[in-house]
Amino acid sequence: MYCIDNKQYPCSTSFTMKYIGGKWKAVILIHLIEKKRYNELRKELPMVTERTLSLQLKELEADGLITRTVHTTKPPLKVEYELTEFGSTLVPLLHAIAQWGKETAERTKKINILEEV
Repeated sequence: MYCIDNKQYPCSTSFTMKYIGGKWKAVILIHLIEKKRYNELRKELPMVTERTLSLQLKELEADGLITRTVHTTKPPLKVEYELTEFGSTLVPLLHAIAQWGKETAERTKKINILEEV
């Protein structure tokens, strides 16, 4: 049992899922291995609603996994997101999750890769 910030977690896996759990967080993080503008993320993740993407980005930023940089040098505003040093520690895990998903899809013959991330 882990007790972190007065919240109990039954194991380290549940604590990890606090950061990357949910339908879109890990997906967003793997897309942010390279710095991206907000509109680039929107194009790469068309199945995520704009509201959901915005909320997930705010949560990831609040958790210290990504940074949001607003460039106001010229209109329109340019907003970029990238992994923090802390967020970068998840890259090997994200790659392992992606590889497991690909292998499982191939093994179960449920694959139709339209585009590789």
